[in-house]
Amino acid sequence: MEEKQTKKVMLSGIQPSGDLTLGSYLGAIKNWSARADEFDCYYFMADLHSITVRQNPADLRRRTLEQLAQYIACGLDPEKNTLFVQSHVPAHTQLGWVLDCYTMFGELSRMTQFKDKSAKNADNINAGLFTYPALMAADILLYQPDYVPVGDDQKQHVELCRDVATRFNNVYGDVFKIPEPYIPKVGARIMSLSTPTSKMSKSDKDPNGCVYLREQPEVIARKFKKAVTDSDTEHCVRFDPAEKPGVSNLMSIYSACTGKSMDAIEAEFDGKGYGAFKPAVGEAVIETLRPVREESDRLLKDKAYLEQVYREGAEKASYIANKTLRKVYKKVGFLAK
Repeated sequence: MEEKQTKKVMLSGIQPSGDLTLGSYLGAIKNWSARADEFDCYYFMADLHSITVRQNPADLRRRTLEQLAQYIACGLDPEKNTLFVQSHVPAHTQLGWVLDCYTMFGELSRMTQFKDKSAKNADNINAGLFTYPALMAADILLYQPDYVPVGDDQKQHVELCRDVATRFNNVYGDVFKIPEPYIPKVGARIMSLSTPTSKMSKSDKDPNGCVYLREQPEVIARKFKKAVTDSDTEHCVRFDPAEKPGVSNLMSIYSACTGKSMDAIEAEFDGKGYGAFKPAVGEAVIETLRPVREESDRLLKDKAYLEQVYREGAEKASYIANKTLRKVYKKVGFLAK
């Protein structure tokens, strides 16, 4: 136990609002498993955040369990990482309300994701959609993490979290540790196969733009054959994100799957053109995801095991989270029960 307390803490979560994508895997989850020996890691299914957009309840429950299975299949050993469902730890919403009261309206209104999601869900611009960065701050600060692994698109939320934590600390003393965003250098931003100027996302309107972790090999191969390259006439495989975003995205994916450098990839496909390159990327992705798909399928047949993992995870997470919450409640003047 003593050894665990000397480790730095890392925390992250993904919404179970759709199947996990290749972008989530290469940009985040693949890197998480390697950190278990170095960090005390907390990873959760962010189901509370999912309901800012209307969900089918049965689908949300199914996807939450599937996401847990995929976390484990991606190498997140429950013995080394605390894996839990966000809604199973009430301290998230309890601290979320307190932080709502220390987060300014102007700060929330400047959030890029609020603007984007409001545009996409014009008939359901609810208060949760507006205030969810305060809940995200609570998700983070409860566990006093040193680092929060995030993509570039979430960096703004971590910066807000740091601002809110600093504001609270300035009033009440040293309550929260101020976390640092942790952005991996390679594979941090995988783009859509059909629109390589946009991030790969499970909300992509074009089904060919996104690859999912549990997709069948023939589906993955077909998507890569259809992947957008570039309109140049040279058809050479060269890494140039500004001029050749499509090819550069495919090279990033190939590099993340094979470990090869961009120079090595350029040399491998020198003179071969896109016709040889795209199927090769598809094959590399298929082989990278094969063990993940097979293991998650196996785990989903053992519901009792998955239930044990998320219950034990919530117990461990609650122990840490409640320590922070008690401190916060005392500082703001709530009567101890």
